[in-house]
Formats: sequence, C-alpha cells, structure tokens
Amino acid sequence: MAKAGDELINPVTGLRTVFRKTARDTDGDLLQVDWIGSPGWTTGPDHVHPLQEERFEVLSGKLGLRLDDVERVHGAGEVIVAAAGSAHAAWNASSDDEVHVLVDFRPALRTETAFEILAGLARDAKTNKAGAPGNPLLLALVLHHFEEEIYFVRPPLAVQRVIFGALARIARLLGYRAEYSYPYARRSEASQTEA
Repeated sequence: MAKAGDELINPVTGLRTVFRKTARDTDGDLLQVDWIGSPGWTTGPDHVHPLQEERFEVLSGKLGLRLDDVERVHGAGEVIVAAAGSAHAAWNASSDDEVHVLVDFRPALRTETAFEILAGLARDAKTNKAGAPGNPLLLALVLHHFEEEIYFVRPPLAVQRVIFGALARIARLLGYRAEYSYPYARRSEASQTEA
C-alpha cells in the first residue's frame, strides 16, 4: 500500500509516480501524485474516470492532453481539469524532455492500487509495450475489477462489460488475481542498504 513519498517506476511506459497524498491520508477524498513522464510517455488510449475528477497542473515540460476530443499542448503553470465522465488521454508532448505534472484524483477511490498493479506487472515484464497487462485474461480481470475507476472509450462500455466480464470470470477460475503488489523500497530500508 502506497504512503506519501513512495515512488512507483514503470519501466515500460517511462512514468515515475510519486505519491504526495494517498487515500489513507485524506480519508478517501483525494489522491495526489507527481507524474514525471519521460519522452514517449502516454496514459494510453482515451479513457474515462466515471466517478472522479482528474486535475492536471503542469510543473515543467509540455503536457499533451486530449479532453472531450479537443487536443492541446499545455506548458508550465497551466491547470486542466477533466470532469468525472469526460473522455481524455495525456502524454509527454516533448520528444527531448521530461514532463512533470501534479495530478489530483477526487475522490481517490482505488486508483493508487491500480497504479501499483500496472507498475508491478511492468516491472515483472508482464505488460505489453503500452503498459497494459499482456495476458488478455489478466487485462480483462484488471479492467473489470477497476471499472469504477477507469474504462476505455472504445469499444462502448456495454461491450466491454460483456467481454471483460466473461474473460474475468475465466481468469478467476484459472487462479488469476486482479491485485498485484509493487515492491516499494521504503526510505528506511534504502538507507539501511546504503550503510
């Protein structure tokens, strides 16, 4: 479980996520993270957070954002809000520099757990080049499990529910789990190994 100050590194997508405030810190009201995306980083295809507002504040670099089919590049100091239910996708709009964005998710829901799962799977080489679970059964299980937090714009949600729901049932029967831990190096542990 993430704590303020913890960092996730996704070696596939090139995204570092540093937790500022977790669901536990805010009684579930807010998840606040720093996203530091290397050139080429993207959140993937257009998606929706049906119950969450997502606020982006660009601290440095250039953030590309498509929000409700309008695509723009945002620079340092700009703030963009994707309302709950709005389709969006984000990416590093620079081919040379990192982008650093402060991101708020309101309410927090289980978003930090979803980030941990994807980073853990990527760390263990269990994702495709886009950072999604490479095994279709595991992909369906994770997407079905986190449908309240996120779903893709395409195919339509009703189609996703039928397909991912059926595949998720098969995945559970075969022993797959929707949760996959990320091995944090706690600061106290890191300082002990340096000594």
